[in-house]
Amino acid sequence: MTTEQRRSPRYPFFASVEITDLKTGVRLVARTSELSQHGCYFDMMNPLQDGTIVKVRITNEKQTFEAGGRVVYFQSNKGMGVTFDEVGPDHQLTLDKWLSKLGNS
Repeated sequence: MTTEQRRSPRYPFFASVEITDLKTGVRLVARTSELSQHGCYFDMMNPLQDGTIVKVRITNEKQTFEAGGRVVYFQSNKGMGVTFDEVGPDHQLTLDKWLSKLGNS
Protein backbone atom coordinates (compact mmCIF):
# COMPACT_ATOMS: atom_id res chain seq x y z
CA MET A 1 0.00 0.00 0.00
CA THR A 2 1.51 3.32 -1.01
CA THR A 3 1.33 6.54 0.95
CA GLU A 4 -1.03 8.05 -1.65
CA GLN A 5 -3.66 5.41 -0.82
CA ARG A 6 -3.69 6.16 2.90
CA ARG A 7 -6.32 8.40 4.45
CA SER A 8 -4.08 9.55 7.28
CA PRO A 9 -0.38 9.55 8.16
CA ARG A 10 1.16 6.50 9.79
CA TYR A 11 3.65 6.75 12.60
CA PRO A 12 6.18 4.23 13.91
CA PHE A 13 4.51 2.65 16.93
CA PHE A 14 5.60 -0.48 18.78
CA ALA A 15 3.14 -2.22 21.10
CA SER A 16 1.80 -5.69 21.79
CA VAL A 17 -1.43 -6.71 20.09
CA GLU A 18 -3.91 -9.56 20.28
CA ILE A 19 -5.80 -10.21 17.06
CA THR A 20 -8.93 -12.37 16.96
CA ASP A 21 -10.27 -13.76 13.69
CA LEU A 22 -14.01 -13.31 14.28
CA LYS A 23 -15.02 -16.10 11.89
CA THR A 24 -12.84 -18.85 13.37
CA GLY A 25 -12.19 -17.49 16.86
CA VAL A 26 -8.44 -17.98 16.38
CA ARG A 27 -6.35 -15.60 18.49
CA LEU A 28 -2.93 -14.42 17.42
CA VAL A 29 -0.33 -12.37 19.23
CA ALA A 30 1.88 -9.91 17.38
CA ARG A 31 3.29 -6.43 17.65
CA THR A 32 2.48 -3.22 15.86
CA SER A 33 5.05 -1.34 13.84
CA GLU A 34 2.88 1.50 12.47
CA LEU A 35 -0.27 3.25 13.66
CA SER A 36 -2.68 5.73 12.09
CA GLN A 37 -6.14 7.16 12.73
CA HIS A 38 -7.66 4.55 10.42
CA GLY A 39 -5.52 1.44 10.91
CA CYS A 40 -2.21 -0.15 11.68
CA TYR A 41 0.40 -2.64 10.54
CA PHE A 42 1.21 -5.79 12.49
CA ASP A 43 4.54 -7.60 12.26
CA MET A 44 3.83 -11.34 12.22
CA MET A 45 5.04 -14.50 10.49
CA ASN A 46 1.59 -15.90 9.64
CA PRO A 47 -0.69 -13.01 8.69
CA LEU A 48 -4.37 -13.47 7.95
CA GLN A 49 -5.76 -13.19 4.43
CA ASP A 50 -7.22 -10.01 2.88
CA GLY A 51 -10.79 -9.38 3.97
CA THR A 52 -10.55 -11.31 7.26
CA ILE A 53 -12.76 -9.62 9.88
CA VAL A 54 -10.85 -9.15 13.12
CA LYS A 55 -10.96 -7.66 16.58
CA VAL A 56 -7.73 -6.00 17.67
CA ARG A 57 -6.57 -5.20 21.17
CA ILE A 58 -3.43 -3.06 21.37
CA THR A 59 -1.74 -2.52 24.72
CA ASN A 60 0.81 0.23 25.28
CA GLU A 61 2.01 1.78 28.55
CA LYS A 62 -0.88 0.31 30.58
CA GLN A 63 -3.47 1.66 28.12
CA THR A 64 -5.60 -0.51 25.86
CA PHE A 65 -7.20 0.25 22.51
CA GLU A 66 -9.79 -2.08 20.97
CA ALA A 67 -11.40 -1.96 17.55
CA GLY A 68 -13.21 -4.08 15.05
CA GLY A 69 -11.52 -4.14 11.70
CA ARG A 70 -10.48 -6.10 8.66
CA VAL A 71 -7.28 -7.11 6.94
CA VAL A 72 -6.72 -4.91 3.88
CA TYR A 73 -3.41 -6.41 2.77
CA PHE A 74 -0.84 -8.94 3.89
CA GLN A 75 2.77 -9.83 3.18
CA SER A 76 3.65 -13.50 3.65
CA ASN A 77 6.08 -14.08 6.52
CA LYS A 78 6.13 -10.33 7.31
CA GLY A 79 2.80 -8.94 8.46
CA MET A 80 -0.53 -7.37 7.59
CA GLY A 81 -2.32 -4.06 7.40
CA VAL A 82 -5.63 -3.70 9.21
CA THR A 83 -8.18 -0.93 8.88
CA PHE A 84 -10.28 0.08 11.89
CA ASP A 85 -13.99 -0.23 11.02
CA GLU A 86 -15.54 0.04 14.51
CA VAL A 87 -14.02 2.10 17.32
CA GLY A 88 -15.92 2.98 20.49
CA PRO A 89 -15.69 6.53 21.90
CA ASP A 90 -13.43 5.60 24.84
CA HIS A 91 -11.04 3.71 22.59
CA GLN A 92 -11.06 6.59 20.10
CA LEU A 93 -9.83 8.87 22.90
CA THR A 94 -6.97 6.47 23.62
CA LEU A 95 -6.04 6.32 19.93
CA ASP A 96 -6.20 10.12 19.66
CA LYS A 97 -3.86 10.48 22.67
CA TRP A 98 -1.35 8.04 21.20
CA LEU A 99 -1.39 9.72 17.80
CA SER A 100 -1.08 13.19 19.31
CA LYS A 101 1.98 12.09 21.22
CA LEU A 102 3.47 10.45 18.10
CA GLY A 103 2.76 13.51 15.95
CA ASN A 104 4.61 15.74 18.40
CA SER A 105 7.72 13.55 18.67
